[in-house]
Amino acid sequence: MKQIRLAIAGVGNCASSLVQGLDYYKPQKSTQSAGLMHPDIGGYTLQDVKVVAAFDIDKRKVGKPVEQAVFALPNNTKVFQSELTATGVTVQMAPVHDGVAAHMKNYPDDQAFRQADLPGVDVAKVLKETKADVLVCYLPVGSENAIRYYAQACLDAGVAMVNCVPVFIASNPEWAERFKKAGLPIVGDDIKSQVGATIIHRTLTRLMGDRGVQLERTYQLNTGGNTDFLNMLEHDRLKSKKISKTESVQSQLDTRLDPVNIHIGPSDFVAWQKDNKLCFLRMEWRGFGDVPMNLEMRLSVEDSPNSAGVAIDAIRLAKLARDRGIGGPLLEASAYLMKHPPQQMRDTEAHDRLEAFIAGK
Repeated sequence: MKQIRLAIAGVGNCASSLVQGLDYYKPQKSTQSAGLMHPDIGGYTLQDVKVVAAFDIDKRKVGKPVEQAVFALPNNTKVFQSELTATGVTVQMAPVHDGVAAHMKNYPDDQAFRQADLPGVDVAKVLKETKADVLVCYLPVGSENAIRYYAQACLDAGVAMVNCVPVFIASNPEWAERFKKAGLPIVGDDIKSQVGATIIHRTLTRLMGDRGVQLERTYQLNTGGNTDFLNMLEHDRLKSKKISKTESVQSQLDTRLDPVNIHIGPSDFVAWQKDNKLCFLRMEWRGFGDVPMNLEMRLSVEDSPNSAGVAIDAIRLAKLARDRGIGGPLLEASAYLMKHPPQQMRDTEAHDRLEAFIAGK
């Protein structure tokens, strides 16, 4: 029987939505398209994904079964599947490295993390022992050393990787070559939401180019109340995130905007928003006769389910590539599902190439 043995690094809101989804899409729902881009990928449905390992550093999650830990504080995403099947998997203490910003300790329990006082396990050893096929990385933005540690653990254990974080692994030529030589697929970096700020901003940017108008200035401001936004209050951790989001939009322009005319990035933490993310988007352009025009948009989404709808495809694509003996960055999957892939494409092209890849063409 086909199975995808999944390891999860970081049992936060995104992991919560992903694990809930594995139960929500029961066999009777698995062929329905609502909420799923691909009910089936290469014969793999959501029912074939089995969590075999999970890692975190919060004392409210470490030592608990995965199906309980995904609902523990400070997680605050929407609960759409409250009853979860027992996984038989306990969340293990991970090495901390730079996986958490110092200021995260100075907030109430329902907003910040509380570090467990335990030594970190050897992640590569656990991956081997659990016979994991794919590791999905959900660590906080700015966890440069911690994410490289997990990437190395994947290489040491022979495990494919899905990097949902804007720390550049798949899009770094040296890391990409290491995964290719090891014969291990990687999808990355920095996951796009299913219908979120980045994909809408990219689409509108490309639309303007295709319709012959000249985009002159744009901004994208985002606020949220989950731990991702709280973590990003430390601006030193935001460098790669801003690069990832900005490049994702710039890549859709025929003529790149001067940096002074484009601003994209997280703006503030608003605790009562919880996992709701608000995007405020403005675009200014000149049309026929150089007449100035503009667009302003407000987008409200639940951040983590929006991510999980994409991650579930990336996980299955990584396993499908592994089955086919393909190593290194999956260019089509990364271009369609990630903000900072090794090779940027127009989304329509990435979609068509991804469908051809799934079909084995």
